[in-house]
Amino acid sequence: MRYNDEARMSNDETSSNAPMTNVRSGALLLSSALRHSFDIRHSTFVICLAFGATPILADPPPSAKDILASVRMMESRQQIDLQGQLRQNDVVVPFRLVQNGPLIRYSFTNPDEVLQLRLGENSSRLDVVSDAGPEKVTGSKLNQRIRGTSVTYEDLAFKFLYWPTARVLGEENVRTRKCWKLQLRAPWRESQYSNVLLWIDKASGALMRMEGYDWNAQLAKRFEVVSAQKIEGRWFLKQMRVEELQPGTNHVLARTYLEIKK
Repeated sequence: MRYNDEARMSNDETSSNAPMTNVRSGALLLSSALRHSFDIRHSTFVICLAFGATPILADPPPSAKDILASVRMMESRQQIDLQGQLRQNDVVVPFRLVQNGPLIRYSFTNPDEVLQLRLGENSSRLDVVSDAGPEKVTGSKLNQRIRGTSVTYEDLAFKFLYWPTARVLGEENVRTRKCWKLQLRAPWRESQYSNVLLWIDKASGALMRMEGYDWNAQLAKRFEVVSAQKIEGRWFLKQMRVEELQPGTNHVLARTYLEIKK
């Protein structure tokens, strides 16, 4: 951990036992934490993203259903009000992020746009809020990019956390953290992803990485937490990297950073 109250979770970390508590998205991405030191929060993709401080490590290993239920429960308990931005090359898109429990709002300017995400027990709902009231984002709108970045409306909606077909593939390390690796399969073809892989910190339930695969089973997008920062005595997300890849290759077509400011 850096002495200037910033921490970067890199492959060069030497303390594999540094405990994680909360990583925050979507809402995109991810919404989406070192257990006695980190409380990284980013509302759903975020992409959100802070995930629970309650350990989900169990013996025998928990089911995919139990792991996802813990992530959703912790995600819906956050209280935050922060400024952030989406950055892709020379394009910078500022936003305000406010969360009161299961209700999350992203407020953009120039032009004005308010996105509201409600995390329910069995599903999530993303709305565009105007003077006429909230209007649900559905259909092809979900696959549209937000302000020309690699993050889509579907990424912010975090609907994959509710997909019923999920399984634990095993255990893997992500940036020195021991994680459960989960595979989730889309229940309908409306999603841009046929399946999603998640890496969830075993000690805390923090979402460390997410990969989305297209309907040809090719890797299309990757979200990963890069660093954290300390704000008013608590740890929050500082930067998340979102990579859009050319399917069938490892070539990165576009790279967007979701950043939270002090």
